[in-house]
Amino acid sequence: MPAPSSEDKEEIFISCRYGDIEDVQEYVQKFGAETLSEIRDDNGNTILHMISGNGHTDLLIYLLPLISPSLLSTTNNASSTPLHWAALNSHLSIAKELVLFSSGPGVDLIDIKNLAGHSPLAEAELAGWQEGAKWLVEVMNLEAVAEENGTEDVGEADTIDSKHDIHVEIEDADGQVAKMTISGSTIGVE
Repeated sequence: MPAPSSEDKEEIFISCRYGDIEDVQEYVQKFGAETLSEIRDDNGNTILHMISGNGHTDLLIYLLPLISPSLLSTTNNASSTPLHWAALNSHLSIAKELVLFSSGPGVDLIDIKNLAGHSPLAEAELAGWQEGAKWLVEVMNLEAVAEENGTEDVGEADTIDSKHDIHVEIEDADGQVAKMTISGSTIGVE
């Protein structure tokens, strides 16, 4: 396969930004998918940053099996991941694809903090995106949060009684506290 030129890489980056799946498919046929993981803009953004920030779920689903799973946790110059961008722009289907991708880092993506000290959950909260914040809390590794906050470790043998409410408080780097109540199968954001 021929190597893509700088111009080819720039064009495919723009295609990812605008969600042009046909151009991306042509690029993959011509140059292979391996080179996609190398493409960055001047701010260190990857193709996944462009796709995630702009909500192109169909393109993300197409590319996830073709690219290196490490690209899901790759940060830009501000140390933000594609999940940060999905959270900032309220793209739930993108967030779900990134976190639930079987070959990727999974829920560990939710714990990555950018240079501002914000996790994707904090970005969702700051953006006022309650639906996304709720989903991220539902799937996140609460054991890691408990350890980070110096609270009691939840062991595998521990069970949660669905008859009692569980109150969760998560503090971001700015000292803002998000409070949630989990009641049985429902979650309420305070």
